[in-house]
Amino acid sequence: MKSFYTIFLLYLFCFPLFAQEVKDTTKTSILEEVVVSANRWEQNVREISSRVTKISPELIQLQNPQTSADMLALSGQVFIQKSQLGGGSPMIRGFATNRILLVVDGVRMNNAIFRSGNLQNVISFDANAVEETEVIFGPGSVMYGSDAIGGVMDFHTLRPAFSSSDKTTLSGNAFGRYSSANTEKTGHVDFNIALKKWAFTTSITYADYDDLKMGSHGPEEYTRPDYQVRDENGNDIAVTNPNHNVQVATGFDQLNLMQKIRFKPNAHLDFDYGFHFSETSNVPRYDRLILKNSSYVFTSAEWYYGPQIWMMHALTMSYIKSTKLFDQLKLTAGYQDYSESRHNRNFTGIDRNRMTERFENVKALSLNVDLDKQLSTKSTLFYGAEYVNNQIGSTAQRRDIVTGALYPVSTRYPDGSEWQSTAVYASLRHKLNDQWLINASTRYNYVYTQAAYDLTFFDFPFSEATLKNDALNWSAGVVFNPTSSWKLYSNLSTGFRAPNVDDIGKVFDSQPGFAVVPNPELKPEYAYNAEIGFAGKLNNSITLDASAFYTKLTNAIVRGPYTFNGQDSIDYDGTLSQVLALQNISDVTVWGIQASLAIDLTSDLKFSTLINYQKGKEKSPEDGNYYSPTHVAPLFGSTQLTFKKPRYQLVLYTNYNGTIGYDDLALSERADSHLYAKDENGNPYAPSWTTFNLKGSYKFTDYLSLDAGLENIFDKRYRSYSSGTSAPGRNFIGTVRIKF
Repeated sequence: MKSFYTIFLLYLFCFPLFAQEVKDTTKTSILEEVVVSANRWEQNVREISSRVTKISPELIQLQNPQTSADMLALSGQVFIQKSQLGGGSPMIRGFATNRILLVVDGVRMNNAIFRSGNLQNVISFDANAVEETEVIFGPGSVMYGSDAIGGVMDFHTLRPAFSSSDKTTLSGNAFGRYSSANTEKTGHVDFNIALKKWAFTTSITYADYDDLKMGSHGPEEYTRPDYQVRDENGNDIAVTNPNHNVQVATGFDQLNLMQKIRFKPNAHLDFDYGFHFSETSNVPRYDRLILKNSSYVFTSAEWYYGPQIWMMHALTMSYIKSTKLFDQLKLTAGYQDYSESRHNRNFTGIDRNRMTERFENVKALSLNVDLDKQLSTKSTLFYGAEYVNNQIGSTAQRRDIVTGALYPVSTRYPDGSEWQSTAVYASLRHKLNDQWLINASTRYNYVYTQAAYDLTFFDFPFSEATLKNDALNWSAGVVFNPTSSWKLYSNLSTGFRAPNVDDIGKVFDSQPGFAVVPNPELKPEYAYNAEIGFAGKLNNSITLDASAFYTKLTNAIVRGPYTFNGQDSIDYDGTLSQVLALQNISDVTVWGIQASLAIDLTSDLKFSTLINYQKGKEKSPEDGNYYSPTHVAPLFGSTQLTFKKPRYQLVLYTNYNGTIGYDDLALSERADSHLYAKDENGNPYAPSWTTFNLKGSYKFTDYLSLDAGLENIFDKRYRSYSSGTSAPGRNFIGTVRIKF
């Protein structure tokens, strides 16, 4: 905390002095990008008092990410954890999962069963249907409500374009892609039918991935020397893996569909309807499949997620006409239907022939109204309201894979649970003069959570839980633009996360031997954040961008020892398990720096580098001491050299991660020691790694182009922090694109 105050005071002291020394070295501004994630309306980057980054379609096309999780990693500022190939859990500034928010076309994707453990929901969104992605760092609760503590990832999908004449026009894109590390075969097509007042956009993507092959040079602990099969006699056995670098049981496939319809009856009204559908095959839970007990015997014979199905309808109406109440009005209605399931079977024991299957479904309805009004030449008011309702369905069974007999078993969540959020917000942007601008925002949020417990399998001392929580959040920031090419800013903000159904209602095994039970007395957790930063050009060739942040999370919800009807251990799925529960018994502090440098060496050659450094501490509910938080990533970044001509470009780049030693490893990660390499003392740790990569694209004609790349050129074997799967080894990527 003291170090942050020192930085902050130094910044305030140097702020006016530094600003006076900055010279306007170019007439072209580098801060004219428009983003909508900061206040739900289009706004110039130079007017935003917090860090925001964008991921462009051009970058996505060059890098060819396999999933939307991989796409987020392209920012170089979002860390991605993977428990299985069919997943990807973003980490932003030391927070993740239900403490960061996903938004698609203005509709929040987070739902009432988003958990504190790693999530794979982000892959439901199709990276190939994106028009633009924005990431806002730090608490976004003023604009987006609960969960937006670490940041907000705002995805904007392809928007239907109208015809500029009375003729109907057709345009589109298609590509086929192959990747060698997991024999990826992806096909995509999108097309736009444009009329004068109507427009239609369709997008289809199908991807098939085989088992992923890791690199050849690195920690031996990451390899897969054997794997589970069921023999012809119905016995589960371990067999030798002929290639220890192939991560057997990681492959899956996925289908994504999108249909959008846009209608603009006049200059004032604009209707935009979007339908999204995503479905995966079964996705093996790789980090569980490689887990062995103290006798080096696999704990699971099978462990996989069933098809992850996401469907969303989103209707947006925009009305642009100056009235006494607003200049612009936007209504966004969303309906989502999300289904997932978990299937696991023990490798040994009396239940080895019985598959435990748990199914979840969430139906989410949301309604947002956003307005803005220019009060004067210097002041603009943004305000609005939001309503969200989630209905939770949860069923379970145990199936004998030999006889087909079904047996009852406890559900993961209380079936029929409900989560509601109602909020109003207001934000004022005021220009003091041509250089100084202030932003001030506030939001009131009321959250209702209800869960009725099934007492069939567990003798809970309560039959239901009803939580009614509210929060008042605010943010205040100042922006100084000394020239058209410089921006200096500082921001103070708060955030919160109200307990959801996953927090208060779930019974599950966090890991074998530990059972998490409900706690109906949870309270919201609150975040307090400070940030300072600058972005600009030193001259025509050198661009700098840096920010420092400090976030304090109080009343933090963490797992800790608990009792169930006076007992500290219970039988869960046939295993005697220590009782844990989520409780408001911790606090978390995270601080760090994000910085980038870009140099135009020539008109065609550009050098750039980006680095993220963060540290943190979290109070342990077990001994009261402070340890590193689970989701604080190691130092990570990227450096690249880009050569670009009108018809082709080449990019040589490195990606790198620092070390997290055993002493700096979170307690929860130490417990998952099978995911890590071992140091000289036999303790788990996350070693550093660096990869070298080469990507290029060539445009044969205006309608035909080729993208190709070689990732991890030196075949490094590595595993990103907290991940269950190892990253791809040497990987060739080839993509043929057609534009019509």
